[in-house]
Amino acid sequence: MNLQEHHYSARIRWTGNLGSGTSGYRSYSRDHEVDVDGPGLLLGTADPTFHGTKERWNPEQLLLAAVAQCHMLSYLHVAVKNGVIVTGYRDTATGSLRLNRDGSGEFTGVVLRPHVELLDEAQASLADSLHGEANRLCFIARSVNFPVHHEPTSGPTPQHS
Repeated sequence: MNLQEHHYSARIRWTGNLGSGTSGYRSYSRDHEVDVDGPGLLLGTADPTFHGTKERWNPEQLLLAAVAQCHMLSYLHVAVKNGVIVTGYRDTATGSLRLNRDGSGEFTGVVLRPHVELLDEAQASLADSLHGEANRLCFIARSVNFPVHHEPTSGPTPQHS
């Protein structure tokens, strides 16, 4: 086994046949299931703009979540390597999608807004600078063809009374 190469699999099953299959653009549901070994079933659909529902994940949300998750995990790794003790991390990520006249579309960018809580507030500048290295290491950010920007903030761990 090559330790430098990893393989992943996912099983997708369309569950949206409402009785007449894809006999018309509005005659079927975009609902589907995504299954991977381990965590199990994820319920998916299309964005509501494209006849999906808000109750299920859509591919655009999953892509955005993957970029944000990967950045966070890469950032935590980089923090350890640089002696920065992170005590909390949250992000409000946004992504932009452009639709083309031919019906195609593509993400044009993602902005991550991570807020990192630190044990030592004096490390805030260093902590903020580590997002660049985390982006460089993030497998997902390295794999997409759109820019991933960062607007980080950091601060001390909140004191609870």
